[in-house]
Amino acid sequence: MKNITSYAELEKMIQQQAKQLCEHAANEVYETINFFINQYYSEWTPAIYQRTYDFLHSAFKTNVIQNGKSFVAEVGIDYESLNDYQNATGLEIVTWANSELHGGLNVGTHTRVWDDTIESAITSGQLLKDCIDFLKNKGFTVIT
Repeated sequence: MKNITSYAELEKMIQQQAKQLCEHAANEVYETINFFINQYYSEWTPAIYQRTYDFLHSAFKTNVIQNGKSFVAEVGIDYESLNDYQNATGLEIVTWANSELHGGLNVGTHTRVWDDTIESAITSGQLLKDCIDFLKNKGFTVIT
């Protein structure tokens, strides 16, 4: 890490690292969502394959943008893009992927796409641990 000689340099360096950290966290959550969507479909094979394909590709993440002195990115499942089906809305499809019932049928899946993503990344503390490791690898001292 280079020597910082002014407040402006310090602020710029911290902003760059904050943006990179936000990008890192967004990537981690995005990858986790995709992991559980794929795991969900490894447990059963639905009859409507176009909907399956679309749901497999419905995870999204936005570019990191600066909002005041913070950086933000959105990560999630674009359920609105899944609305072009008979007898099912995108929200229903995503809701079904978080339960054993899919369209009223008990498909016996154990994966809960959204709940498992939140548990794996957030509740377990894994995302926080990964962010701390990211900062440490950049030369920051992190006191926990």
